[in-house]
Amino acid sequence: MNRLSLAIAALAALFLSPFAAQAQTLPDLGGKTVTVVTENAYFPLQFVDTKTGQAVGWEYDAMAALAERLNFKVEYKNTSWDAMIQSVSDGQYDIGMTGITIKDERKEKVDFSDPYMLSEIFMLVRADETRFADPKAFAADDKLLVGAQAGTSPFYVAVYNVLDGNEQNPRIKLFETFAASVAALQAGDVDLVLTDSAGGAALVKASGGKLKMVGDPLQSEEFGFIFPKGSDLVAPINAGIAALKSDGTFDAITRRWFVDYKP
Repeated sequence: MNRLSLAIAALAALFLSPFAAQAQTLPDLGGKTVTVVTENAYFPLQFVDTKTGQAVGWEYDAMAALAERLNFKVEYKNTSWDAMIQSVSDGQYDIGMTGITIKDERKEKVDFSDPYMLSEIFMLVRADETRFADPKAFAADDKLLVGAQAGTSPFYVAVYNVLDGNEQNPRIKLFETFAASVAALQAGDVDLVLTDSAGGAALVKASGGKLKMVGDPLQSEEFGFIFPKGSDLVAPINAGIAALKSDGTFDAITRRWFVDYKP
């Protein structure tokens, strides 16, 4: 089995069988409107489909399923990654979703849902890359550049797991979005982008043979939705996540975006 097949199989294994649990009684939010903010720049979790111009992805389908089960309406807003956590912390939005890694330091500002996805950080490179296949070899060649989005898990893994721990290292080229860093990789402007296994598997599949993941996972992480501290939405959303895992809904959404989707 190749790396892409292994990654897809690992994703599928994260979600329980649709026959694993009986129907559950879930909280009813009474049709209230919930404001959800996202970045629309993290394929395939949430992005703008170039064919339709519509914002789509795994997280959109997951949120739609939660809204249906818990009886609430979703109003979507958009913001940049660097404003995401603070704006939710300030109460501008009810929920934030953009592949946000659950971290203790972030919990000081926002509440997290239970994890909805487990992923691992991999090295994403061009398919013809032969100069390195692990962090040590990359770090040893000071001509090689890594693209990253400031303040994200891939940025910190690049700093502390691949390079020398210097967050100002000139070998790290910063981009406004994850998609921009991948475009720079494909254009040859940088030599490496770090990606979670979920997004990386989909990017490799969508690249038509132009990208590949190399090496062992550098870090494991869990994704969660974020809320203002003390939000009364956390418990209902957690109940919904558990139900959608157990009845196979998340499994079906994962297959749609990580296996079947054709850009």
